[in-house]
Amino acid sequence: MTCHRIREKFPDFLIGDIDETTKMQIQGHLADCSTCREELESLSTIWTRLGVLPEERPSEALRSRFYTMLDAYKQVLEQEKPGPRLQTILSNGLERFWPRQPAFQFSLAMLLLVMGLTGGFLLRSTQPATAELTPLRQEMESMRTTLAMSLLDNQSASERLRGVSLSSQMKQPDSRLLETLIYTLENDSNPNVRLAAVDALYLFRDLPEVRQGLSRSLAKQTSPLVQVALIDLIVSIKEQRAIDALRSLIQDEKLDPLVKERAEQGLERLL
Repeated sequence: MTCHRIREKFPDFLIGDIDETTKMQIQGHLADCSTCREELESLSTIWTRLGVLPEERPSEALRSRFYTMLDAYKQVLEQEKPGPRLQTILSNGLERFWPRQPAFQFSLAMLLLVMGLTGGFLLRSTQPATAELTPLRQEMESMRTTLAMSLLDNQSASERLRGVSLSSQMKQPDSRLLETLIYTLENDSNPNVRLAAVDALYLFRDLPEVRQGLSRSLAKQTSPLVQVALIDLIVSIKEQRAIDALRSLIQDEKLDPLVKERAEQGLERLL
């Protein structure tokens, strides 16, 4: 094959969607052509950093829960407003019925003071209603987690990509969602979904279960693109537990030359 034909095959080669004969031809060409090898490495690096996720759109269930929470928030704001009718009555009443005798003025002033203190206490007792928003937010987060896990289990690759995208938006994902993301990285049949899972797990790289899952999944990858992305992530977070996995990967005789080179570079940086 010419260099031009080889470069046309790069996208299929990177995602592993290529027959074995063509793959061997490309690998043979890369071994002899430094220009194509450098271009493929550059392409894989760029592709690793690019997202392949579709535009996220909220479902009708999420929309319904959002408006429920918004209505509850509006009700709390209304409860916190001082009652205008009470203020009007007090203003008009004081003007019309305020006594002229000093003794009666003092007595009425004390009565109004007591009423004011009582009213203030009653108004403050309604303020804890704002705490009702916290369970709503928690329920919203739980529902988003359930939706993400459901999408990750969908037969459609595009729906699974949406599930990965939704998972990456969680600020504090629970252990179930993290386990599902790691399982997706290790076992999903679509390389694009696995690559998206790498990007999502990068956001939670400080969690011990995520770091351990990344190291474990390296041995299960077959797509060169996913392998390179995973190696880059492991090296960037300095995960020492992945050293043995990198050594085992390098020993694989069928390993793509580009992946082997990246693994050797990563191993040097971790040692």
